[in-house]
Amino acid sequence: MTEIVITMGKIAFVLFCVFNLLYVLLWLERKQSAVMQDRIGANRADIFGLRAWGLFHPIADAIKMICKEDFMPAAADKFVYTAAPFLAVFFSLVGFAVIPFGDTLTLGGHTIHLQIADLNVGLLYVFAMLSLGVYGFILAGWASNNNFAFLGGMRAGSQMISYEITMGATVMGLVILFQTLSLNQMVQAQGEYFFGFIPKWGVLLQPLGFLLFLIAGIAETKRIPFDLPEGESEIIGYFVEYSGMKFGMFMMTDFIETILLSAMLTTLFFGGWQIPYLHADGFHLGGLRLAINPVLVSFLQVAAFGLKVFCFCWLLLLIRWTLPRFRYDQLMALGWKFMLPLSLLNLAITGLVVLL
Repeated sequence: MTEIVITMGKIAFVLFCVFNLLYVLLWLERKQSAVMQDRIGANRADIFGLRAWGLFHPIADAIKMICKEDFMPAAADKFVYTAAPFLAVFFSLVGFAVIPFGDTLTLGGHTIHLQIADLNVGLLYVFAMLSLGVYGFILAGWASNNNFAFLGGMRAGSQMISYEITMGATVMGLVILFQTLSLNQMVQAQGEYFFGFIPKWGVLLQPLGFLLFLIAGIAETKRIPFDLPEGESEIIGYFVEYSGMKFGMFMMTDFIETILLSAMLTTLFFGGWQIPYLHADGFHLGGLRLAINPVLVSFLQVAAFGLKVFCFCWLLLLIRWTLPRFRYDQLMALGWKFMLPLSLLNLAITGLVVLL
């Protein structure tokens, strides 16, 4: 019974953090783009006269979407049309189940692993969930009985297949180096040091792999410059026939996938919850030691993980408002002709270095 309560508590904590960060990103995307374009941005929505720099606009968006008419095309497949946005959100959320957001926490004699599920194939699990998530977008385009929506769904499928292959080949370099598919063990391995003081973070071991994973991950989120499935100026997108909260769920999925990508980048390449020189009993640097309460150590690790994730979310928003959209042929050429060969080359070099 205790294990069930602890697991439910970890699920609630992760969902609480994800949805609150989602809320912040909805606001930050407006305000950050406004700063970059030298304008004020969202600032009109208020509660009892309090505007709070536009922080209430996501609440206004949610109320607007909930109150809008839930339109469904007459010729749509009603069950699939309704299920598609739920599938998209569900598979993006369950990917967080294997993300370690801390080491361990001891409370009341119970040792709590700060990870919902420590699977020995955690990396494979995340890719499986990302692969299943594409069904939500393909089915949305097909079930709408709209040619433009169907084209958007097909673009989403082809784009995600193309770039998931690159992502898979890229992370295999880390698998070779860390000798595990467990995300928790990968983070533990990044707690070691080069020459006794340089952290063995994945970005130092696989710099090319990091860049390739970042680019492929942006393509997975279907956001500019890889938003071809949602190209409003070309095909309108797979969600063209959706309204109300169903449309809102597709928008939520884009941001949830952005957070998941940031969490994966943090876990695989930037030490996850690791803080350099911080161990279970405090900071160690050479012969110096600063003792810290173990509960505070856990808090610092969780905070460090959250800060790294937020920084990557900010970077992804910055890229989204800086680069223009690719043409579809450029998108596919980049994936198949450049990124895939580079990821295979990176894998071959990594294997050769390990063998020699």
